[in-house]
Amino acid sequence: MHVAAARPILKWAGGKRQLLPQLRRFYPASFGRYIEPFVGSGAVFLDLHNTGLLDGKRVQLSDVNADVIGCYRMVRQAVDAVIDHLCELEAGHRARGAAHFYEVRDERFNAQRRAFSSGAERYTPELAAMLIYLNRTGYNGLFRVNAHGEFNVPAGRHTSLRICDADNLRCLSRALRRRGVRLGVTSFADALTDTGRGDFVYLDPPYAPVSRTAHFTSYTAARFGPDEQSQLQQTVIEIAQRGAHVLLSNSAAPDIRRLYAESDEARGAGLTATMVQARRAINSRASGRGAVVEYLITNVRQAAP
Repeated sequence: MHVAAARPILKWAGGKRQLLPQLRRFYPASFGRYIEPFVGSGAVFLDLHNTGLLDGKRVQLSDVNADVIGCYRMVRQAVDAVIDHLCELEAGHRARGAAHFYEVRDERFNAQRRAFSSGAERYTPELAAMLIYLNRTGYNGLFRVNAHGEFNVPAGRHTSLRICDADNLRCLSRALRRRGVRLGVTSFADALTDTGRGDFVYLDPPYAPVSRTAHFTSYTAARFGPDEQSQLQQTVIEIAQRGAHVLLSNSAAPDIRRLYAESDEARGAGLTATMVQARRAINSRASGRGAVVEYLITNVRQAAP
C-alpha cells in the first residue's frame, strides 16, 4: 500500500526542501538516534521519514521557538481539531483577505500567545491553526517576532493559495506520532548534551548574514549572532569528537568560512566544509532571491556516485 509522503506545513527562512538532493549525499549509511536541534520546517526529518531511514530509530526534534514545537505537538495530538480551525481561517481569508490576516494576527494570535506565555505546553489546536495560517499568508512566508516577542510579519500578496491541506496535515501527524519521536523546546546545547557515537545530528541554525544588510535572526525574541555561531562550532566539534555523524548547513559568510573551512580545530575533528548551490526563496527584495552558495559542513564521507 502506497503511503503519501509528508511535506512541511510551515515555510521557513532557509527551509531545506530545495537543498535535499545535496544533503542526501551526506546522510550516513547507518546510524542510531536522529537528532535535529533546529527543526524549523522539519524538511530533513520528513525526508528521512519518507524514505524509511528512521524506521526503528529514536528521533529527537527540538527548537527554541516554542510556537513551532507547540504547533507540531497539536498536529500530532489533535490534527482534526487543527484542520477544523484552519478551514475556518481559510474561509475568512477568502472572504476578507488582508483585513482578516491582521485581525487574526493582532487580536487573536498575539493575544492568545501572551495568555499562554508558558510556552509550547500550553499551545492549543486553535493557536496551531493560526500559526499555519499566518505563516502561509504572511509576507514571503516568514516567521518573525519583534523584541517583545510579538509576531509582526505583514500580510503577503498572494493571488492563489492553498491554506488548509488536510491530507498533508494528517501525513505529518502520522510522522510525528511514529514510535520514538520526541519534541522539545530547548537550546541546541542542551539538546546535544548526551549526543554520542552513532547518533546522526543535522543542524540548520539561523544563517550567518553574508552582508551587513542581510540579517535574519529574529525567529525568536532572542537573536542568533556571532557569539552563538562560535558556541555552535565548539559544540559541533565536541559531538564529532564523541563519534556522532554531523551534518550542518549554513551560509557562505566570512564568519562561517573562518569557523569551519579555515579552522584547524574543525578539520582536526574530521569536519569538512563543502560549498553547494542553493536557492534562497525568502528575501525582502525579489532580486535577492535565487541561486546562492552555501556551506555543508560534515564529518560524513560522501557516498560514491
